[in-house]
Order: sequence, then C-alpha cells, then structure tokens
Amino acid sequence: MILLRVLDRLEEILIASLMAAATLLIFVAVVHRYASGIDLLFPITQAIHLSWAQELCIYMFVWMAKFGAAYGVRTGIHVGVDVLVNRLDPRLRNKVILFGLLCGALFTAIIGTMGWKFVLGLVDTDQTSPDLEIPSWIVYLAIPLGSYLMCFRFLQVAWSFARTGELPHHDPGHVEGVVESPQAARDLAAEERSR
Repeated sequence: MILLRVLDRLEEILIASLMAAATLLIFVAVVHRYASGIDLLFPITQAIHLSWAQELCIYMFVWMAKFGAAYGVRTGIHVGVDVLVNRLDPRLRNKVILFGLLCGALFTAIIGTMGWKFVLGLVDTDQTSPDLEIPSWIVYLAIPLGSYLMCFRFLQVAWSFARTGELPHHDPGHVEGVVESPQAARDLAAEERSR
C-alpha cells in the first residue's frame, strides 16, 4: 500500500513539474521574442539563444499527457459516455464496466509493448532530436512508460471495482481544502482539534 502511495505521489509530482516547467519556459521564450524586437534590448537578447525551447516544451507536454492519462484513469477524470451502460441491469452493468476496464488494460499493454519495441530499435541508432540533440529513444520512452502505467491503472481500477463495485469518481465542483457548508467547517475544525 505504501508503494502505491509513493507511485501516486511521484505521478502527481511528475505531471505538475512538467506542466509548471513547460509553462515557465514558454513564458520566457515569448518574453524573449518580444524583447528582441525592442532596439534597446536587442543586444542583450541576441546573445541568448532559446531556439531549443519549443522542442523541449513539446516533449514535456507529450510526457505530461502520457502520465496524465494514467492519472486520469486512477482518479476517474476521463470523460466517458455511459448513458447506455447506466441503464443496464446492475449485474450486467458491472460486467460491461469490468469488460471495458480490461479492454483498456489490454489496449494500453499492446501500445506499451509496441512502444517498447520501437524504443529498443532506436537505442542502437545515433538518431537525436533536432535542436536539443538528445537521443531520440529518450523522447519516445514516454510511450511505453506512460502506456504501461496506464495499463497498471486500468488493472488497479478493475480490481477495486470487482471487489467494491465502486469506480473512481471526480466531482468537478469539489475543491480540496474548500469547506462546502458551515456544518462541514465545524466538523473539519473538530477533526483537526482531535489530531
């Protein structure tokens, strides 16, 4: 259980770090581009080369998307069209949901395996990215790692659903740390005092 919490936390830290770094880098690159158009600042900005920033941001967003998809499976934030599934008899509904989760696990396992074979094929080449000149296999490693993590998350949700009948649910109206009613505020304060 501790290992799962560590994995959950690492996943969240990776996604948040990549998102923050990419946002900051894009901001710096845009400011640099506009500052280069100002005659007074041009001599300073001319010495700073940020031609690699766009490529790095693309790679960070790809990694963020692959790991974000796994996070979405774990937390239940993926959009799903379940109108027909929810109208089924509860026993049949549970089987259909479990089948869908297992199909998701199978699909991501296949994508992960194909991605792993692709990465292994790139390892022996001298192929590098255009601007950063890092080995291409490092860039493409997001595919097998993210897909295998997503497969694990599908299996984790399927296992939990088979045992409890509950799917992860995300309430878009709930913000962690925000108290939703006066009674909830009193309950939260009493809970904090008892710790």
